[in-house]
This record gives sequence, C-alpha cells and structure tokens, in this order.
Amino acid sequence: MFVAFFGSGLCSFKINIFDISVTTEHRGEYRCKVFNLYHEVWSDTAAVTIGPCLVTDAPWVEVDRVKTLYSPGSMFVFLTATDKVALLIGNMNYHHHRQLCAPISDVHELTNLLRQMDFKVVSLLDLNCQEMHSAVTEFLLLLDKGVYGLLYFAGHGYENYGNSFMVPIDAPLSYTSKHCVCVQNILTRMQEKETELNVFLLDMCRKRNPNDGDIVQPSPLKVTANIVFGYATCVDAEAFEVKREDVSNGIFINFLKRRVCEDEKVTVMLDRVGEEMGRCAITRGRQALELRSNLSERRSLIDPIQTSECSASYSARNLQWAVAHVLPESRSVQFDCGVKVQLGFAAEFSNVMVIYTRILEKPKEIVSCSAQLTDFPEVDVDLKRSNQETLLEAGCLLLIKEELSSPDVPSLYTRIRSLQRLRMELTFTVCLQYTYVNMDEEVEERLSVTVGKPLVAKLNLHEPRPSQNSSSSSYSSLNSCNYPGSSSFVEDFASVGSAANAWPDYAQTGSADSNADFLTSSRSANVPEETDSPEIFSAPNPLVASKSLPFSHINDENYKFSDMCNFHSF
Repeated sequence: MFVAFFGSGLCSFKINIFDISVTTEHRGEYRCKVFNLYHEVWSDTAAVTIGPCLVTDAPWVEVDRVKTLYSPGSMFVFLTATDKVALLIGNMNYHHHRQLCAPISDVHELTNLLRQMDFKVVSLLDLNCQEMHSAVTEFLLLLDKGVYGLLYFAGHGYENYGNSFMVPIDAPLSYTSKHCVCVQNILTRMQEKETELNVFLLDMCRKRNPNDGDIVQPSPLKVTANIVFGYATCVDAEAFEVKREDVSNGIFINFLKRRVCEDEKVTVMLDRVGEEMGRCAITRGRQALELRSNLSERRSLIDPIQTSECSASYSARNLQWAVAHVLPESRSVQFDCGVKVQLGFAAEFSNVMVIYTRILEKPKEIVSCSAQLTDFPEVDVDLKRSNQETLLEAGCLLLIKEELSSPDVPSLYTRIRSLQRLRMELTFTVCLQYTYVNMDEEVEERLSVTVGKPLVAKLNLHEPRPSQNSSSSSYSSLNSCNYPGSSSFVEDFASVGSAANAWPDYAQTGSADSNADFLTSSRSANVPEETDSPEIFSAPNPLVASKSLPFSHINDENYKFSDMCNFHSF
C-alpha cells in the first residue's frame, strides 16, 4: 500500500492505493493527468516508494472487504534498526575431524557484503570451545533493544531433537552437546536483549549425532515474531562445499551471496536462494535450504539504521566494536647499518592480520637487502607461507593495490592467525639480511618489535566468561544510553581514538563521538587497508585494499557429483 500526493497550481489531491500485486519494481516518479474535452493539466512529479510502513494516527476504513488506511495527517514510518551487528565464525582446521576448505572464503565474502549493508561485523576463524563461548558473549554485548543481530556459522555441526550444535575445532572424536555450542541457547540470550531481528544462517550438516543421547532443553523462548533460521540443508542431511583451485565455497554461500543484499524481506530473500539451489543439478536431491521463521514484519538486512532516539547508545556500541578491530600503527624500524624498514598491517579477519615489510632506505654501499619476520610466540604462523612476495602466496584473500610513492619497491607478506589466543603483547623479530659492495658474505641484523594486542586479541577470548542465565545479571546494557563502565570490549576507549586513522575504509578524525559515528558510516566492503607511517596520520593516504578474490558461480557443467574428489560435506 502507498499514498501518492499530487499537486499543481490549479489543483491538488491525494490517491490511496491498495493492490496486492504492487511490488518494489513499481517504485519511481509519477505524474497525474487530469483532462476533459477542453483542457488538460499535469500534476507535479511525485516520488512513489513501495515498502514496509506504519501509518500513525490513522483509522481503519473497510471498503469492499479490503482494509485501507486513510488519514489526512498520516505519515509513513519505514522499518529501521537501532544498529546492525553480525558474528561470523568459520571453523576449518579441526584437530580430530576432517578439515574443511570453504569457511575461510565463505566468511570473508559474507563479511564484505554485510559491511556494505552497515553491519558491524566480527569475523573469526578456527575457534575452540572456550573461544566460541566467549565470542558469543561479546557478540551479545553489542546487542540491545531494536538492534538486528545476525549469526553465521560455517563448519561441522549436527542437530539433535530440534536443537542445532556448532562444533568447535577442539571437539573430541566422539563429541556431545557439552563440547559444542547450542544455537537455541544463543537465541534465548539474544531475546533478553530485546533485539528487533534475529537471523541465524547455519552452514553446517544437520545429521543426528549418535554419540549424543542427551536432550538439551534451552530456556523457554519469548513469543516474538522476529526470528529467522536459514539452514544450508534440511533435517538429517549434509551440507557440501565445492573445492576449486583458486578458492572454495560452500554451496549455501555460493547462492546466498547473489541475493543477500537485495531489498527484500529476509524470508523472501532466503526463499529465492532456496529456489535457485533447487534448480542446481549438483545439489538436487542432496542439499536443500530450509527456512524457519516467524517474522511478521517486512524486515530486510538492508534496512537503514536510525539512531536519533539514543545516539549515545549507538556511539558506545561503535566504540565497543572498535576496540576489537584496532590495527597497530605502521612504523619504521632503523637498523645500525642505515637500512630503514617499514612495517604495515592489514586485517583479513577479526583474528587474522597480515604484516608487510618494505625497505624504505638503504645506504649506497649496500647492494642488496631483505627484511623478514620471524619468532612469533603464541600466534599461528605458517612458516612455509610467511615472508612471501604476494598476498596469494601468503594464503591471504585480500588483494591490496599499493599506491605509495615507490610502488616498485617489493614487499614481503606474513599472515598471522589465531590472534584470539594471544595472551601477551605481540612481539616478533625483524631479521635484516644484506650484502655490501664487493663482498660476498651476507650480514644479518635482528631487531625485536612489539605491536601490542591487535584486533580481537584485546578481548581475551581464551578467558572464561561468567555464566549468564538471565537478563538481570552482570552484562553491560546500552539501553540506558550511557557509555558502559566495564566490558572487555571497552577496556581502553582511548586506544580507539588514538588509532582512528588506522581504521579501514574511514579517513576522518575528531572527537570520540565523531569517531564513533564515522566507524559505520561507510557502505564499503570489509577490506581493511594497510596503515601508513605515523608521520602522515594527519592526512591519511593508506594503501587501498580491494574486495576478496573474484568468485565464480557454480557451473552445473563443471561440477558434477561424479567428481567426488572436489565435493565434500561438512
């Protein structure tokens, strides 16, 4: 239903329209023509919007059994969120179960898309049980009344007696519910936050677990018509991934990424994803999307964020999220031989960082030199793929276009994983190897560098959180529109302000409030830029990071179930 107002210098009038066949494709600009045998008049142009709305102070009038809202003073209020927050977890490197390939690219691509829709995204790879529970607790701290909350999980999973369980990477061979994270328990805790929309996208198998005979009984759910479950597969079935040479994707994400940014009700969008999956030859009869929902309003993932009612709460939430995503400042390291090495940082995920090294200056008597990183305690570094000349060789999905004054100067890239396990400040060694003119012997110098606790390391996800059974317990609440006094997300607000220029996709400075506002103002992808050296922080000119690796759509002719070596279930 929409109301169009038309007016001109001669007349003005209003048309109320109700038509179940009207869709979003009918939105646009219209003019009305009034004419008789002697004269005709065109109205002014009116912009017509088709979308969800609420009409205030308008009585119901029934005409021909079709209810139409009419009131001279009626106003449309479009559905909005007070904020939008997403937690994305991708588990691949299981200790006792088959390794997966697709979650890394699935989480990366969905993160990019959600960022474009103004979601605050926390993206994490390879979490153990303790880290998953802590990540969920921190995710709940970002939720509040009116917020859209979205949880995506890609990895091993199962379903028993209607409850879905996400399997951590450290789950034993014969795992049960006590080793896993129950999705329904998360929903119960989300409802305590009075969220406006709860979306769960579960990209995992739903086979029954024969080792788990316990019947988990989550706390009773509240009667709220705002819950959407999008299962990658149906009950007692498996979810599959397609392995390619460049990048692997799960079947679900391959179709979801084409639709997720559409201006449609969440359930309508997922229905279309399911229809397209059903027409794919390689999934027919093996994997079918299942949708469960009680969503009563036309809520979409692209709904705008309205913060005027409680801007302090919104700013506090920005700062909470920001603490977990601060990159170290770019810095220059000076060696005794006169060589200056630049260290830069980029975020691939909330717990995965890329460090690059570049030779900025070297004396003329040095003919060749290279700077490599080594000695990384606590964090996970693949030594065979460290100090690589390209990001692809380092195993990174980011594609960074270097736009420095000396783009011909080569860089070496090292990918740091599992930052959530970092208990102390990140310290590593820069190893410089160089050769003087007319000398064959190579000389080596080493310097130790400490860069603090980057990204999600600040949250200390390795530490247990206090148990949480009700909304009356000690969780920080943003409902009062005050900045929270204590939270692992906000252990150091000052660090966010000082590192604001290191943020991806944003290049503004100012007060704490202005910093909080701009952190989510951009609709660009989750492709953090590298930070520049401190001397140019006042006028940031960062390296530009593009979107993730180009993904190819599933081609029925290229991928058949007969090629089982490239087709795996979660």
